[in-house]
Amino acid sequence: MAGGWAKDGAVEEQIEASIQDELARLKARGGPQGESLTHCADCEEPIPEARRQALPGVKLCIDCQQERDGAYRPRGGINRRGSKDSQLK
Repeated sequence: MAGGWAKDGAVEEQIEASIQDELARLKARGGPQGESLTHCADCEEPIPEARRQALPGVKLCIDCQQERDGAYRPRGGINRRGSKDSQLK
């Protein structure tokens, strides 16, 4: 269903573009790589062997990683539509 000057399928294209943008951002971010540390980079506590094997390249112990994850703040979305209604949020 198109509304106003939008062509048919415009909403689906916007959703797909948003998904592709987020996937590209996540792929670029990557994850831990390389050799794992034996001790945490923050607190110097030993990192368990099971954690080092499960996450190659891990640098933090579980407690320090949970502390950092708790400080995560999600970023705002992108207003692709540009309508006044979507800008009022």
